[in-house]
Amino acid sequence: MKVIATNEAPAAIGPYSQGIVVNNLFFSSGQIPLTTEGVMISSDIKEQTHQVFRNLQAVLKEAGASLETVVKATVFIKNMDDFAAINEIYGEYFSEHKPARSCVEVARLPKDALIEIEVVALVK
Repeated sequence: MKVIATNEAPAAIGPYSQGIVVNNLFFSSGQIPLTTEGVMISSDIKEQTHQVFRNLQAVLKEAGASLETVVKATVFIKNMDDFAAINEIYGEYFSEHKPARSCVEVARLPKDALIEIEVVALVK
């Protein structure tokens, strides 16, 4: 088991890792729209979704994986009314490769984020 940590994504804000690699699988912790400095970006769902993907790309890269090797994504959103906007941005990052996905509305996310995404990916 290998712990993944990168300065290119926000540090964990609790007792957990940014991700873990076991054998050839990478399991990310949920990424919320924090900058690398730990600052929450605007309250615009599209901007928050882009920031989450920037964070995911950073931890995936550190693990030796990429968005192209993601096999499963779990999306947590604060408001299902944002689903169409999130889906539009999501499709920009997963245009050709379409991993399995779950999307659930939740009452609240850490730091009052509007979105959180976690992934499982194959390590190259």
